[in-house]
Amino acid sequence: MNLIKSIFGKLSDNQPVDLIEIQNDKQISAKLIPFGATLISLVTPDRNGRCERIVLGYDTLDEYVEDSAYLGMSIGRFANRIKDGKFKLNNKTYELARNDNGINHLHGGTIGFNKVLWNYNTEETENKITVEFSYLSQNGEEGYPGTLTVKVSYTLNNDNELIINYTATTDAPTIINLTNHSYWNLAGAGSGTILNHRLKLNAKEVLDIDENLIPTGNLKKVANSPLDFNQCRSIGERISDVPGGYDHCYVLENREKAAYVEDPGSGRTLEIQTDQPGIQFYTGNFLNGIKGAANKIYNKHDAFCLEAQIFPDAINHENFPNCILNPGETYRQKTIHLFSTLT
Repeated sequence: MNLIKSIFGKLSDNQPVDLIEIQNDKQISAKLIPFGATLISLVTPDRNGRCERIVLGYDTLDEYVEDSAYLGMSIGRFANRIKDGKFKLNNKTYELARNDNGINHLHGGTIGFNKVLWNYNTEETENKITVEFSYLSQNGEEGYPGTLTVKVSYTLNNDNELIINYTATTDAPTIINLTNHSYWNLAGAGSGTILNHRLKLNAKEVLDIDENLIPTGNLKKVANSPLDFNQCRSIGERISDVPGGYDHCYVLENREKAAYVEDPGSGRTLEIQTDQPGIQFYTGNFLNGIKGAANKIYNKHDAFCLEAQIFPDAINHENFPNCILNPGETYRQKTIHLFSTLT
């Protein structure tokens, strides 16, 4: 295991932002920055031992500051969408930024957790390295109630796992839904479409959504539909029957084997295990020629996201999993990414 620190850049107030690289003994490495508690690079070997970056990212801090696609960033206080940017908690209505086409609240607001500088510390042992980011979100920030103390840690180990742990506490009732917004391409970031990747999702239902991607409150069976990935199949096989592409929250049946993805070309595979009730499968539908790291261009369907989380707009649906955090409670989430290759 190895840990390397350097300076990634400086913010407009001249505050330096570190680059933390962690490497295991099996050619896997991750690069992280405390701006947005962001995973900016994840390098793994293919079946022939050739190493490639498999998450989309940028080369400079300025590009992360200006980013609107949430590349690799930590999302909060509430990942995904909240209808009309408002919710009621304990008989009080809270108004949030309507930063999703001026209609709904998306990914924590105008300045969400992805746009702030986190503190961090590191911990090293023989077989793993952890980088833990921490942030104090003040009462009223982006319209949310309660002062929230939140931590996000990334652990890389010699079992070829990248483990993301989240914890949070509050001094007043609030809502919370954290996730990581990495875009994956197992053939290599910027190498082209992911439509030939093969995906398995252990979910028999998805959230039914309206034209603005807001849940109606109903669940929809995926059997015999283009949304069904209970058997491993190529992402592009039926995507033409899904207007715009996939952007759906799947209701997980087996969280220990939530998702599996393989790239037949490189042989790289990704398995995801989580303790969350849902996982948002998104096929980069709004990537529009973004210039990424090493001058690679990221276009529509050039990457996929699998964002473990509580259901979007959960606070506005009594039948959805609880997203309320009260004083004296601790929010916890754990999501494991396991990397391997086909034989």
